[in-house]
Amino acid sequence: MTPRRQQILDTAADLFAARGFHGVSMGDIGAAVGVSGPALYKHFAGKEDILGQCLLHASDQLLAGARELLSGAASPQAALHALVARHADFALDNPALIVIQEREWDVLGTEARAQVRKHQLAYIDVWTDALRPLRPDLDPAEARAAVQAAFGLLNSTPHSARINRATMHALLTGMAVRALHP
Repeated sequence: MTPRRQQILDTAADLFAARGFHGVSMGDIGAAVGVSGPALYKHFAGKEDILGQCLLHASDQLLAGARELLSGAASPQAALHALVARHADFALDNPALIVIQEREWDVLGTEARAQVRKHQLAYIDVWTDALRPLRPDLDPAEARAAVQAAFGLLNSTPHSARINRATMHALLTGMAVRALHP
């Protein structure tokens, strides 16, 4: 992805999180990145496309990172710790994406929603596969539910991160690891 395209996505995510999808125009996004609203059509089909690309790019990053971590993990426990730490980093560094994921999901078009959901489900599967060796007491559906519950904890950061980043990261990762692998 080009730096300019990434700048547009980052800026739009911040605006969507602050003002809501319907409270932001292409002109607002363009002005925030130093171009006219119509100039954004060089990079994106429209505002819905920008929202979809924000969420798809985030899902792609999480999925690719998780797969990379697992391929280099020394043990199942190391894999789980690495996944949790990486997701905590993502959540703390990208609160706008967490907010728009939960608040603007229904705005996405059918195709964008399907693409994002496909990547998210694959991400859940990576985590579930990492958890199962550590929790043989959980059947696949229970392991999946536990993973998704841990995401809820980790993704609470836009609403709960009221302490310094390092302390919050340690708190989140410790809680999530203990919840998944007591």
